[in-house]
Amino acid sequence: MTDRVVVVAGAVYEEGRLLAARRSAPAELAGRWELPGGKLEPGESPEQALVRELREELGIETEPVDRVPGEWPLRAGYVLQVWTARLLSGEPRPLQDHDALRWLGPDELDAVDWLDQDLPAVAACARQRRERAEGTGEGARR
Repeated sequence: MTDRVVVVAGAVYEEGRLLAARRSAPAELAGRWELPGGKLEPGESPEQALVRELREELGIETEPVDRVPGEWPLRAGYVLQVWTARLLSGEPRPLQDHDALRWLGPDELDAVDWLDQDLPAVAACARQRRERAEGTGEGARR
């Protein structure tokens, strides 16, 4: 089995709204929206990478809460894993590779042009939130 590169992304929620980030680079992704995050560096856990990436990209301190079930293929050799994250401090602002941020309510998730590879991850985040709100699913006990 070949090594794969794990890319972590944060489903950062505040007051029931999900934070989306618009890419400014690279050119082929510019103008489309994603869950912010980035690649694991050697020796990092996914949770450590997520905290570091959100600090570097958005200037915020976060706490990973739960892994969103599933993982999604990106380009060859890359896979996306998503965690819900709690905003601890800071006001999100686009610092690296993004030019805009937007908080999306549950009924606004289709209001932005998500990157193709982020669409199933965003849907999984929404499903997880619904299940928790309804008291069903794995995370219902929280």
